[in-house]
Amino acid sequence: MIFKANKYKLNFSKIYVMGILNITPDSFSDGGRYFDEDNAIERAIEIQEEGADIIDIGAQSTRPGFVKISEKEELKRLIPVLKKIVKVIQIPVSVDTFYPEVAKEAISCDVDIINDVTGFTNPEMIEAVSGSSCGMIVMHNSEKWNGIKSCNKDIKEFFLKQITKIEYCGIGHNRICLDPGIGFGKSFDENLQIISNIDRFRVKNYPVLVGVSKKRFIGQILNDKNENRIIGSVAVNSVLINQNVNILRVHNVKETVQFLKIFNTIKKFEEK
Repeated sequence: MIFKANKYKLNFSKIYVMGILNITPDSFSDGGRYFDEDNAIERAIEIQEEGADIIDIGAQSTRPGFVKISEKEELKRLIPVLKKIVKVIQIPVSVDTFYPEVAKEAISCDVDIINDVTGFTNPEMIEAVSGSSCGMIVMHNSEKWNGIKSCNKDIKEFFLKQITKIEYCGIGHNRICLDPGIGFGKSFDENLQIISNIDRFRVKNYPVLVGVSKKRFIGQILNDKNENRIIGSVAVNSVLINQNVNILRVHNVKETVQFLKIFNTIKKFEEK
């Protein structure tokens, strides 16, 4: 299984860590610390130095209850800092957006992946990416389940539908990565059901990315309103790697990389 992302080929000989960089004033995870351009560039370099394999940059908050900004405002926030980051980073750069014009501009800046939290349901998003060699992260996002009993079945059906649409536009299957969208339109129980049953929505030969970092359900389990949730995030990621997830999307890169190093070192001594 290969995931092609512009000039990069991820072969999944290991679990990849995607470090999150939010250049928003209202991020739930960092309180807008990286809204300043210099701070954002410094953090991007730090994410790489901490051992991330990919960096994911977003200029629009998608936290619960977020207020959507315009395409024009997102371009204004993102593009100037993105142009500088791609010059100093030697790992794949992903841009988190659901706006076609933002995707086009990001691609012109030589980014490697477009990460769409609306799952490329807008045909213009597919069109924006089709002429490039960027990878695509297709996320399942549902505000309402409408009484569906098996969210895993719904997710798999959504993925199969979107894969068909995307590949019909001439985009190779090895440019597609799937994300079940933990916390996006799912209840507490549904989030845990997805995390515990990754194989039920897995589509053969397509890598799976999961982002659980600091999400609300972790605080609900711990009965803790503190949004730090680092230990809880690492604990959930330990479950995910045993479910053979390919990419972990995280805020706390250093801690996740350390965890994976310990996990992989111990696993080498496992008796066959």
